[in-house]
Amino acid sequence: MSCLQTIHDYGLRAIGYGERLLPRSDFTLCEQFTLIGSGMLWNIYFGSIAVLLGFFLANALAVAKMAHSPMLRKPAEIFVFLFRGSPLFIQFFFAYFLFLNLKSVSSFFDPFSSAWLGALVVLFLNTSAYTAEIFYGALRSVPKGDVEAADAYGLTGWNKFRRVLWPTSMRLAWPAYTNEAIFLFHATTLVFFSGFPAKRQQGDALYYANYFADKTFNPFVPYPILAAYFILLTLLVIFLFGRINTRLNRHLPRPKRQKIKLKLNLIR
Repeated sequence: MSCLQTIHDYGLRAIGYGERLLPRSDFTLCEQFTLIGSGMLWNIYFGSIAVLLGFFLANALAVAKMAHSPMLRKPAEIFVFLFRGSPLFIQFFFAYFLFLNLKSVSSFFDPFSSAWLGALVVLFLNTSAYTAEIFYGALRSVPKGDVEAADAYGLTGWNKFRRVLWPTSMRLAWPAYTNEAIFLFHATTLVFFSGFPAKRQQGDALYYANYFADKTFNPFVPYPILAAYFILLTLLVIFLFGRINTRLNRHLPRPKRQKIKLKLNLIR
């Protein structure tokens, strides 16, 4: 079988298109690159949707943590503490069994026991908590001079937040938020090794890398391939977030513009 035929057969297998049966023997490099790359579609899906939705919830949580009213502040603080204080893998585990129990109550919860939705919810809530703490710190770090300038112009309430506080906090938080987004994409490899099963062997990139490592008894081929894919994905995230960072800092002199620096987290 040619490499082009392999790509045709297995390129979209992870999302249900192409050959249903996985290769059983005589694994080629092309098969490993193709299937692991196919699984990366899941990692990109989980990471992209969770980051996008989490951005909005994180902003709401950060503002709630800044509120004077305990009715707003305390729930936000508890939410952030719970998701930052417990391991992501344990969150996957408890969420899966919670959704299984809820299925017996209502059919509405049936999709939540599948990885495509249930695991996405966990990642969304987890990154929202971490990002909320980043945004909260940025809001507290808005320079006093910016606030005084807004007051001098007569800005109050929503206009003050929208035109001064929020844009400045995003500029301050963006480098740290970029690292959170990168780590979230890396954390998506936990999905199919938690409680959420891979149906019809349609797993993510780590699922296929583990499959080849088990079949060949040689982890030194599939796992470096997996690492290479994630390095490329990380570079893409850095590029995209770097463009946004440049946009956020476009009004500043070039020497004062914050640059994004990759800071890896060893544990979550």
